[in-house]
Amino acid sequence: MASPNTDFGAAGASCARHNASARGRLRHDLVARRLLAELPGAPARVLDVGCGDGEMTLRLARAGHRVTGVDPSADMLAAAAERLAAGLGVRSDHADRVRLRQADLASLPADLGVFDAVCCHGVLMHLDDSAAAVLRLAGLVAPGGVLSVLTRNRGATGVREALRGDYRRARELIEAGAGESVGNLGLGTRGDDPARLDAWAAAGGLVPLAWQGVRVFHDHRDDWRPDPAEYQAALELEWAASSRDPYRGTARLVHTLARRPAHP
Repeated sequence: MASPNTDFGAAGASCARHNASARGRLRHDLVARRLLAELPGAPARVLDVGCGDGEMTLRLARAGHRVTGVDPSADMLAAAAERLAAGLGVRSDHADRVRLRQADLASLPADLGVFDAVCCHGVLMHLDDSAAAVLRLAGLVAPGGVLSVLTRNRGATGVREALRGDYRRARELIEAGAGESVGNLGLGTRGDDPARLDAWAAAGGLVPLAWQGVRVFHDHRDDWRPDPAEYQAALELEWAASSRDPYRGTARLVHTLARRPAHP
């Protein structure tokens, strides 16, 4: 299993801008809605691998779960700590709900234990290979717990470029069967197939759940600034499409989930 092939700390400003955009919010709202529906009742023990600036860690903590956020970048962890302090306040029960630790996926601390949910969102696309990573993550899922992986959808490579009107680049990617293209942070990203992600999770002893396509219709909308009513309508449209074929297969991102049986 290779370590991430880029310095995420250097991309921190781009990450913050993306998270604050309507397009970024759409991603997090869709993923959080599905993930929270699959979690046991609060307070569940959750590991957020590659937590970045703490977006999902904060959402999970606000929902009452106990979250350990892990990231290789000290800068990202500092940004996460700042966001968490602002978003959760200074009450002791809030402070006790979240831990932040510096590590990457390849060197997770041995004393982490197992969790009711293990999240790895936006990380695999920056690795050279995903199989070992999924198996490592699956090993951290407790009986009855769930693994949540969000990464690039290999089958949709070229769709964003085509919708933006960059037809030449889109054709090049499609004709080459390319698995890589440039992501939101200006970094090269590699896509995975949901069937293979499910197979790797199954090899780790988990039972795959229905996967979700994230950002079917709005991935190319860099300039999208909807009012609240438009945003809510778009969110519900994306939610409906995220679980249905053929729409989910054209989404920029794929969100796979798998559960470890509660009993052997």
